[in-house]
Amino acid sequence: MTVYIDPPTWPGHGRLWSHLISDLSYEELHAFAASIGCPPRAFERDHYDVPSHRYADAVGAGAVEVSSREIVRLLVGAGLRRPKGRAW
Repeated sequence: MTVYIDPPTWPGHGRLWSHLISDLSYEELHAFAASIGCPPRAFERDHYDVPSHRYADAVGAGAVEVSSREIVRLLVGAGLRRPKGRAW
């Protein structure tokens, strides 16, 4: 099981956010996110949005720290990328 998280640099709703992804499956991602207390509403297309104050929780639970660019590369390589505006 490998999940990845980028640094909390994405602004929104008055705070900074990270992206949490899996390079294996959405099932793996959903299970990991639930284990660290991410609500289902935090899932967006192919990732979970994680607020900066929960970043350490994700890393402590085993998420691998990578760059934002690496997040996209991993999703594309795994065939799990779901860009905005595309029907699924």
